[in-house]
Amino acid sequence: MDSVTATLTKPALRIGPYEVDPPVVLAPMAGITNVAFRRLCQEYGAGIYVCEMITARAVVERHPGTMHMMTFGEHEKPRSMQLYGVDPKTMAEAVRIIVGEGLADHIDSNFGCPVAKVTRKGGGAALPFKRKLFGDIVAASVRAAGSVPFTVKFRVGIDDEHHTYLDAGRIAEAEGAAAVSLHARTAAQRYSGQADWSAIARLKDAVRTIPVLGNGDIFTAGDALRMMAETGCDGVVVGRGCLGRPWLFGELEAAFAGRELPAGPSLGEVARVLRRHAELLVQHDGPGKAMRDLRKHMAWYFMGFPVGSELRRRFAMVSSLDELDELITHLDHTAPFPADALGPRGRQGSPGKVTLPHGWLDDPDDNLVPEAEDMHSGG
Repeated sequence: MDSVTATLTKPALRIGPYEVDPPVVLAPMAGITNVAFRRLCQEYGAGIYVCEMITARAVVERHPGTMHMMTFGEHEKPRSMQLYGVDPKTMAEAVRIIVGEGLADHIDSNFGCPVAKVTRKGGGAALPFKRKLFGDIVAASVRAAGSVPFTVKFRVGIDDEHHTYLDAGRIAEAEGAAAVSLHARTAAQRYSGQADWSAIARLKDAVRTIPVLGNGDIFTAGDALRMMAETGCDGVVVGRGCLGRPWLFGELEAAFAGRELPAGPSLGEVARVLRRHAELLVQHDGPGKAMRDLRKHMAWYFMGFPVGSELRRRFAMVSSLDELDELITHLDHTAPFPADALGPRGRQGSPGKVTLPHGWLDDPDDNLVPEAEDMHSGG
């Protein structure tokens, strides 16, 4: 219980004008954290729930698909959006549009993406190596945001030879960011191995005037409490741990309040959550796209449960709500939540060399803007 007590004695997490209680943030995940999934998670517990990554250039150019992704529900307070960009001018213009048109209440920025198509053009986790450019982007965005809090998320660095997180934290703090978040892996690790929580503690020591949030390997409420106790961070960012487990946010809320954790759901309760998820997706995207989107979640929802290979296959190909309802009748609704289903979920992959633009590592103070914004929102 010591770790619980340690977290409960910390001051409340504040990001700009918003008190975040419990101190929990849903990480933006491409193809996952749309308005339907965010609402499902938020029905279990409070926190900040961030939409899928939005590309700054797509905002400026009013890309229809991006504008649809920027949908928020009436229940979302604050409305939180993550913005990706590599050009201070484009980022600032996108922030001005978002703030001026009242499209969000909080803007986060993505400097942690390890995907090769991003880093090979100098974006994502590659960009903080260019300290001057990184600072220019944060400064321009903060000025454009005005009273709307602008926060920054990044990784430990490119690889073990090129750590950037301490400089990135200090620069973001100096340029007026409202908070910083650290995914405690390098880009070279991708999502493999273990997150180095000691880096979160070092960042907390280096950044003193704004909140520091930790991200990486939070799969249970106990993990969140332990991270805060071990690192002194002000809050946690939860990503893959909630895939197929939106009720994790209810467990986190209970843990931070010092209450007993609710029992894990039976397979029947999981089926009810899955059906609710499907309904919300249909409301947002229509039945065709909704059911295609739902398929990726099936393995996560049924992880560890005795479902059987043929029934799993049919769930993974579901094409309508009626078909989903029929498949649900074949589940053993009394099956208890499996104790071995609390570990890693989603992509893990293997570590590898980070692809960078030619000469990228030559000069960290070069602020030449790379050509990296030719991708769609969402990652």
